[in-house]
Amino acid sequence: MIALTVAFGVLAAVLAAALVFERRPRRAPDRPLGARRILVPFTGSSLDQTVLNAAIRLAQAEESVLVPAYLLIVPFEYPEDSPLQKEVAVAVPLLEAVEHAALRAGVPVDARIEKGRTATHALRRLWEVESFDRLVVPARAGGHDGFSPKELAWLLTNAPIETLVLRPSPNGEQLPPRRRPRPRSRRRALAAASR
Repeated sequence: MIALTVAFGVLAAVLAAALVFERRPRRAPDRPLGARRILVPFTGSSLDQTVLNAAIRLAQAEESVLVPAYLLIVPFEYPEDSPLQKEVAVAVPLLEAVEHAALRAGVPVDARIEKGRTATHALRRLWEVESFDRLVVPARAGGHDGFSPKELAWLLTNAPIETLVLRPSPNGEQLPPRRRPRPRSRRRALAAASR
């Protein structure tokens, strides 16, 4: 009799929980269905601000999800599945900074960390399990972390998606926005000339 009472009590609790979860509003998905995905892979200790800004602007224009992917390079002396705690400690704050910058611009983000023996190996592993619509790759230039010319040649030849290679700005500076002179109306020009 006690066992039967306990069983009914558990059943009632499960049904009550099911009703509560069913009536709770569902959370909107992080990514709209059918949204394009822009992959921005990087390695090292930074992602150039110019490259990041360009990727964010592209994602805004195309209403895409930005997928920053930190590529962890596993040295050949270690097993491929070895934990790389120091590298992860570098990757996580960088991915968080990228995510904050994108979210401030209103761009949804879906960050990744992928391991491989080389940067191209890590990218190939990522392509095997996920699909992307565009690849934005930082080139190595002026002391900035990025993909080498050999890696870029491989990417442009083998990438299964449209690939855009961006060269970092010199000295890591942001390029200043171009200002166009505002056209003056004829009346304002005449008023300014008469003064």
